[in-house]
Amino acid sequence: MPDLSPTLPVGRRTVTAAALILVLAGCGSTAASPTPAGSVGPSSPPSAAPSPTPAPTVGAIEHQTGATDVVLRLEEGGGFVPIDFLASQAPTFTLYGDGVVVFQPKVETFPQPDSSGVVHGVPWRTAKLDEGQIQELLEFALGPGGLGAARESYIDGGIADAGNSIFTIDAGGLDKTVTINALSDMSQGPDAAARSAFWKVAERLRDFDRGGSISTDPYQPDRYRGVLIEREPQAGPGAAKWPWTTIQLGDFKAEALPDGGTSFPRRILTTGDIDALEIADYAGGLQNIVIAGSDGKSYTLVVRPLLADEPR
Repeated sequence: MPDLSPTLPVGRRTVTAAALILVLAGCGSTAASPTPAGSVGPSSPPSAAPSPTPAPTVGAIEHQTGATDVVLRLEEGGGFVPIDFLASQAPTFTLYGDGVVVFQPKVETFPQPDSSGVVHGVPWRTAKLDEGQIQELLEFALGPGGLGAARESYIDGGIADAGNSIFTIDAGGLDKTVTINALSDMSQGPDAAARSAFWKVAERLRDFDRGGSISTDPYQPDRYRGVLIEREPQAGPGAAKWPWTTIQLGDFKAEALPDGGTSFPRRILTTGDIDALEIADYAGGLQNIVIAGSDGKSYTLVVRPLLADEPR
């Protein structure tokens, strides 16, 4: 895994949550800080919304250091998208406490189905940041990126059919989730400056490797989530035979979701379980696999990689 060397010096003092919030609240900022190797500078927002004043550089920001401790995450989803996309939704970017980052590379068009109708997801990427780079990224996210002083919800007055951008931050004494509806909407309003700041950090995380110009490694998951979605009877090729002898239809179970809803039936699958599908190139996940259940119904199977902090 590439170890991306630092280019920005880091202070030695720890910023408490109260001090950090006071500093950032007084300086709502969007100016981009210097970009070290292995990180990505923010892009311009899609419209000319007013920008807040730059914040001063903060010192060493405390954070957990475990391999499953989520320090910074961006997840995007919702809105009017095909059901398979909802079932395969996963974080766009995650920074763990040990410096490992896992992210989905930015693509302009989603992959097309292969000859059997299966869609192969683009493999995720990973790299290792040192502490200097972690500090620089957190300073940017909490200061110019606006997350330090952000409230938890920017949904009221949003766009019903637009998706949400969800930031998770656990650093500098802060532990919160910030949800923004229709982040690309930069219309004038009381939150225009905050949205402009959130857009900058989102763009940095969405294209973390600058379109592949920064060296990273393919992410190699050892576990996947399999999701079953019942299909309506339809013309065309029949469903493939149920692929497993040790996994039964009833082993896929619906689970309660954080928003109060219920998931489609799902279960954790190993690489060996995925191999039984006899489909190559599945590291980035799979969609539109049609299989027959023991109940005589047909199901679409969606497979998506799992991250280190997700249930084993």
